[in-house]
Amino acid sequence: MIKSMTGYGKSDYQDEWLRASAEVKSINAKHADISLRLPKAFAAQEIAWRNLAIACLERGKIALSVTYERKDATLPQTYINQALFKDYYRILQSLAQEVGASSQALFQLAMQAPEVITKSDQDTAYEDDQQVLEKVIRAALQQCDHSRRTEGVVLANKLLGYLQIIKQGLEKVEKLDPARSQAVREKLKTGVKTLMAAHVIDENRMEQELIYYLERLDITEEKVRLAQHLSYFGEVMESPQAVGKKLSFIAQEIGREVNTIGAKANDAAIQKEVILMKDELEKIKEQLQNIL
Repeated sequence: MIKSMTGYGKSDYQDEWLRASAEVKSINAKHADISLRLPKAFAAQEIAWRNLAIACLERGKIALSVTYERKDATLPQTYINQALFKDYYRILQSLAQEVGASSQALFQLAMQAPEVITKSDQDTAYEDDQQVLEKVIRAALQQCDHSRRTEGVVLANKLLGYLQIIKQGLEKVEKLDPARSQAVREKLKTGVKTLMAAHVIDENRMEQELIYYLERLDITEEKVRLAQHLSYFGEVMESPQAVGKKLSFIAQEIGREVNTIGAKANDAAIQKEVILMKDELEKIKEQLQNIL
């Protein structure tokens, strides 16, 4: 199945306690290039959620943005260690009396002492929120994957159209080739007769050279291999796996056979069909850059 690397997905969640959203954008790339924007409270989940994106979308330049807001978290939760505060205060007061210093600022100094006031930005609710965010992210990734499949259908139809034109070009080459081969033979015969009339030539040697020359101009094998590559290309398109790279390799083989036919044919009519096939093959290669 053809799947595009271009896709988009978004998922939202809201209840009486929190609001969360995940947005995924994907474009083509040779490898998995993941960019994440996460709330600071869930920075520890970056690797896990990065792997989740790769598992779902496999390849491409993927941007995942997650927003999160707890409605009951307008103020950070604080904890005052009263026993520690009293110890700091008594020690500071004692020192102030010894040196004759003012004790007016001792309360503030004791409150600012280490570990007296602690803030908790990861209460137990965050664990539940993390599960909610992961569900939201999965939903956005699945929606992006669905849009990739939809776009893949459009790409597949384009590829089949280009492939069909190349097949038609090959069919025309098949029809043109017998006349071309006959014309080449006739030209060679005329040339040989003229040459033999003017010079004494070893007939066996001449026959070997003619056979070698005719074999070099023969495109039968190239036509057979090109037909096989075109058929295989269509088969691979139906595979349920990611096929973009494999199709690119097959396209290279198609190009190799088309180029060889053009080089060996030495015929204007066949060259015209070769040019048309090359043009369609370039369109295929262009579309393959965006196929997973």
